[in-house]
Amino acid sequence: MKRVGVLGASGAVGEVMVRLLEQRAFPLASVKFLASPRSAGKTITFAGEKHPIIAVSDKEFEGLDIILSSTPASISKETSPAAARAGAVVIDNSSAWRMDPTVPLVVPEVNPQDIDWNKGIIANPNCSTIQMVVALKPIHDKFKIKRIVVSTYQAVSGAGQKGMSELDAQTRALIAGTPEPAPSKFAHPIAFNCVAQIDDFLDSGYTKEEMKMVYETRKIMGDPAIQVQPTCIRVPVVNSHSESILIECEHPITPDDARALWSNSPGVCLQDDFRNRQYPDPRSADGRDEVFVGRIRQDLGNPNAILFWCVSDNLRKGAALNAVQIAETLIARGL
Repeated sequence: MKRVGVLGASGAVGEVMVRLLEQRAFPLASVKFLASPRSAGKTITFAGEKHPIIAVSDKEFEGLDIILSSTPASISKETSPAAARAGAVVIDNSSAWRMDPTVPLVVPEVNPQDIDWNKGIIANPNCSTIQMVVALKPIHDKFKIKRIVVSTYQAVSGAGQKGMSELDAQTRALIAGTPEPAPSKFAHPIAFNCVAQIDDFLDSGYTKEEMKMVYETRKIMGDPAIQVQPTCIRVPVVNSHSESILIECEHPITPDDARALWSNSPGVCLQDDFRNRQYPDPRSADGRDEVFVGRIRQDLGNPNAILFWCVSDNLRKGAALNAVQIAETLIARGL
C-alpha cells in the first residue's frame, strides 16, 4: 500500500488522475490532494469521502511514496526536485523533465524498463507522442521503423480548462449570432475552425509541440535514428486527439501484418472495417483508455510503408492514465 499525493488535483488532468486512482483500485494507504494556494480549501470527493485540497509546499511532500504531478513546467522545476528530495518518486506530467538525460521518459507499453533507472523523477510524455508510440511499438519491434510522417488533429482539452471554455464560448456566440469572444488561449478563433499552431513557433518554422514529438519519440523508442516529420493542428473537438500517420520501415510491411500485430498489442484497440464504416473517432474514444487504430492502408508507391488513423483520449491515456500506469508499473517492478 502506497502513500500517494496528487499535485495539481484541481486541474483538468489532475481531476482525471483522481478518478483513475479510484476506478483502478490503486493500492492506497493514504492519499493527499495538493494544488496552488488559490485552490486550497476546496474539497475533492474520493471513495465516498470529502478530502481538502491543500496548498502545495515542501513540507507537504514528507511521508509520501508517489506523487502524480500535473503542473506548469515552471512550477514543476521547483516542486518535483523538492518532492524527490523528500523521498517520493514524482511522475511529472509537465514538459520540464522530458528531455533531461537523467530522467526516464516512459510509456509503460513501450519502455517500462526505463523506470528502473529513475532518480526520483519520471517524466510523462506529451499527449500526442504517447498515443503514437503505443501504436508504433509492435511495428518497430518487428519491421524497424525508419521514418514517420504524422499530422495531428488535437482537441482543445489539451489546452486545459481555458481551451475548452474558449471553444464553448465562441461556439455559443456564433450560433446565437452574438459577438464572438476574442481568442486568448489560441492564436485564432477555434470554433468552426482549425488552427495550424500548437505552442510557440521556432526559427525552423516548426512549433515546440511538433518538436516534442520528434525528440520524445526517439527517446521513448530508444532509437535516435528514427526520422519524425510532424504537423500539429488544433481542431474544434472537445476531447480526444486524432493522428494521421505514415510509417516507412526497413522491411516490407502490409496492412495485414499491422492488423495481426495490433490485434494482440497491449493498450491498442483495432477498429478497421471500412466496408462497414468502422474506424476510430474522437467522440467514441472519449472516456476510454485504449489507443484506437484503423483506416490501415498500403502506401501507394512503397511496399515498406503503410498509413493509418490513430485516436485516443488525451486526458486519459495521453496524460492521467499513463501517469497512473507508470505508478502501477513502478510498484510491480518493486521500485
